[in-house]
Amino acid sequence: MNKTAIKTRVVGVEINLDLTLYAIVDIRGDIIAEAELVTSDYPDVNQYVTALCDGIMNLIVAHDCFENIRSVGISAPSGNFQTGCMENSPNMPWKGVIPLAAMMRDRLGMAVSLSNNAHVVALAEHAFGSAHGMNDFVVLTLGHGFGSCFFSNGRAHLGVDGTGGEIGHTCLIPEGRQCGCGHHGCLEAYCSAKGIIRTARELLEKSDKPSLMRGVEHLSPKLITEFCEQGDELAIETYRQTGYKLGWGLSNYASILNPEAIIFTGGVVYAGKWLLDPAYESFEEHVFHNIQNKVKFLNSTLKDSERNVLGASVLAWGVTEYSLFK
Repeated sequence: MNKTAIKTRVVGVEINLDLTLYAIVDIRGDIIAEAELVTSDYPDVNQYVTALCDGIMNLIVAHDCFENIRSVGISAPSGNFQTGCMENSPNMPWKGVIPLAAMMRDRLGMAVSLSNNAHVVALAEHAFGSAHGMNDFVVLTLGHGFGSCFFSNGRAHLGVDGTGGEIGHTCLIPEGRQCGCGHHGCLEAYCSAKGIIRTARELLEKSDKPSLMRGVEHLSPKLITEFCEQGDELAIETYRQTGYKLGWGLSNYASILNPEAIIFTGGVVYAGKWLLDPAYESFEEHVFHNIQNKVKFLNSTLKDSERNVLGASVLAWGVTEYSLFK
């Protein structure tokens, strides 16, 4: 009988506009070691890939575990699981279709799998977080953009081209706001961080009520939340309007999918009750009556600093093992 040593560790990578985090993760989901590099230091993608691969190898060597590393998983903006490419990311400096998984596989000599952050976050929630034990659920990532992935019968549904679940780019308001995707009226244009700030600015322009938001040059969802806590009426109204649209959009999603839960992640979620209470009220108002009061709204239980790296590690375990060094 041939005896093959079982590799017990993978590398999880989270690529963001500012920072890239990478970590060695064991088979139980424990993070053994981690490091980071400044993504924005590399406007050229080839230089970025070289720096990232060098960093990963240095981390592996520093912890003397090269023989135990099975594969690499990557959470990437606009990442397509089926192609292994970053495809036309609107926010990253590297434009077009970038075969990032193949580029890193060639440099590292080991299997690499890549997907978008919503898919990766859903994998993390399913394996380690709020969706553990669920087969049908939705995960939302609310931040600069509006990402989503849903599980059906225990598996992520990605569609024929790997872009399934793009609820953020469904039309909510006909002829509404311009969205970064090029269309008008998308849910993302109203419920992402930029959309929330735009709603606040519009309310300030239309009203002469006093508000702590007036005169704030760099307004953010976090600041708006703080102003809500201080009783600012226009700040509260900003989240009420946002929550109404969010719940309305999610009701359409849930009426089609019939999920057990919708799980919220991302910085915008820290608005808490100011956003989620009106969102749930609107959701129940608009959702198909047979599933009213049956869909749970849950916050992620995973740490923001670990969620994507853990999800990327789940992605890594699922890729067929490959190595140039066998």
